[in-house]
Amino acid sequence: MRILIIEDDKEAASYLVKAFREAGHVADHAADGLDGYAMAEAGDYDVLVVDRMLPKLDGLSLIRSLREQKVETPVLILSALGQVDDRVKGLRAGGDDYLPKPYAFSELLARVEVLARRRSTAPNAEPTVYRIADLELDRLSHRVTRSGQEIVLQPREFRLLEYLMKNASQVVTRTMLLEHVWDYHFDPQTNVIDVHVSRLRAKIDKGFDKPLIHTIRGAGYMVRVGAEGDEE
Repeated sequence: MRILIIEDDKEAASYLVKAFREAGHVADHAADGLDGYAMAEAGDYDVLVVDRMLPKLDGLSLIRSLREQKVETPVLILSALGQVDDRVKGLRAGGDDYLPKPYAFSELLARVEVLARRRSTAPNAEPTVYRIADLELDRLSHRVTRSGQEIVLQPREFRLLEYLMKNASQVVTRTMLLEHVWDYHFDPQTNVIDVHVSRLRAKIDKGFDKPLIHTIRGAGYMVRVGAEGDEE
């Protein structure tokens, strides 16, 4: 999942970003309501986690503005205000769920997963399962199989494979991988991508007749059936 956390408390935001990433998800952060609104409107997120009390633009106003602009991304509101009236106001502003502080991350994660699952059943939603030949990736359960055999991947390997399969039969450049899998918006000048692709290839293709992960000369990588013109 791609999750946007809109939270002005630096310590709380840092904890959430780290926890979501350790759970295998992509997590971005905005420190105030205006930045959060801009990122939510422009970004392709599965769920927004929004603190109610934000500088520059409060959480409820942010949500109302997004709904007015037809941004239907599910929103989970976090707030120290946990009375019934507070929760009702949050839901009526356009929130999809409301979790009072303090909370356990395990519950927050479960609620976010539920919101993402609901969205995945909506018309024109992004599929929750990707399939290429005999390779299958389940985005919700984080399960990967090939020819029915389960393949255990590390969180970064899963994100890498997920992005490649999402863009199956298309060239995925190094820049695209750095931005969408590593959350880098600069080139760190390392071979981190090559190392991870090599490890992923060893798990996905080794022992199978047809390779699915290919290197495209001078361009990047691609998941597809067939290897004509590839540099292995």
